[in-house]
Amino acid sequence: MTQPPRLAVVVKGWPRLSETFIAQELVALEAAGHTFDIWSLRHPTDTKRHPLHDRLWARVRYLPEYLHDDPGRVDAARAVARTLPGYAQARAIWRADLARDRSRNRIRRFGQACVMAAELPAGTRGLYAHFLHTPASVARYAALMRGLPWGFSAHAKDIWTSPDWDIAEKLETGPGGAGFGATCTAYGATRLRDLAADPGRIDLIYHGLDLSRFPPPPRRALRHPGDPLRLLSVGRLVEKKGFDRLIGALAGLPEGLDWRWIHIGGGALGQELANRAEAAGIAARIDWRGACDQPEVIAAMRAADLFVLPSRIAADGDRDGLPNVLMEAASQRLPIVATPTAAIPEFIETGIHGLLVDPAPVPLAQAIATLAADPARAAAMADAALERLRTRFRMDPGIARLSERLTALCSPVAA
Repeated sequence: MTQPPRLAVVVKGWPRLSETFIAQELVALEAAGHTFDIWSLRHPTDTKRHPLHDRLWARVRYLPEYLHDDPGRVDAARAVARTLPGYAQARAIWRADLARDRSRNRIRRFGQACVMAAELPAGTRGLYAHFLHTPASVARYAALMRGLPWGFSAHAKDIWTSPDWDIAEKLETGPGGAGFGATCTAYGATRLRDLAADPGRIDLIYHGLDLSRFPPPPRRALRHPGDPLRLLSVGRLVEKKGFDRLIGALAGLPEGLDWRWIHIGGGALGQELANRAEAAGIAARIDWRGACDQPEVIAAMRAADLFVLPSRIAADGDRDGLPNVLMEAASQRLPIVATPTAAIPEFIETGIHGLLVDPAPVPLAQAIATLAADPARAAAMADAALERLRTRFRMDPGIARLSERLTALCSPVAA
């Protein structure tokens, strides 16, 4: 039996705790018979790994994160890349991109693409990038040099902070355009289809959740209104996650409500948010746990009473897609308070599967207090979210569609 076409999968960094959805997808694609190498633009910065990362057989290849880090490798790759049939076209497209984006990052992308194009193993049939900005640019230039097709999965920041011209040209039907694009929300798919020369090449493929990786939800006893309320949030400490607003909400909870908040995740705003909590007089009630692996996250979800994710749109336009942590919380029958930002309403209909409120302190505080006072209603919504997850947001249908797309991309006709 012949092996499926060999892919080169391009990612920003590997492994990354905050991108469990990529690891879940790649494990499932291997199980579906796909073989690939992972090409990472950056070395890992997380000190922990998810168990999922250890299930992959794929070889991980690290490109020079900065070109000056390995000048010998870069120079040798450029010499090889210049001999490739598509180098001149790739360079022309890159120079046009550079004229509109005169950044070191844009120069680095082309250098990394030269290394990738020069070092791709024999038998590689196509390239597949996770994220439409930097990884897709590297994949696009390298694919042009080697005369190979490429595709991508787009998620959140890459859709909403990339310039229209950059996205539109990657979605062209001519040379350099992606053979297909997948995105994980209807919200993001609408934007990409509006910019695509052929909207039919954009697929809505929800990440979904592989429920076999999660324990059955705990049998939760109804919390008595007088018991301490155990709140949990999981997400990076960055602007779009809205944790500054949540700290304001926690400071505004009713005086008679006894609560504790656990936060899981790293991020650049950690000290600033800790200072806010100290100034608000609530620091003693907060447990900043930092980055955790998935078993630790699930254990925290099973012990919590309420999951809170106050996502909002950042000043630069960055925003969430459909955060997988919401589905993970639902898998453990954990009631949810979130916001109607981006694609979150695609999974949670407010009042049925959880409460969605404006990402501001007062409505967040009101929603938390409402469910704290009515644990039966919170439990009913958690049951409904779990049922929605099981019936509408399982991983399998999306993996089947993505597998079809990747097989077609790497077929001899496409190549």
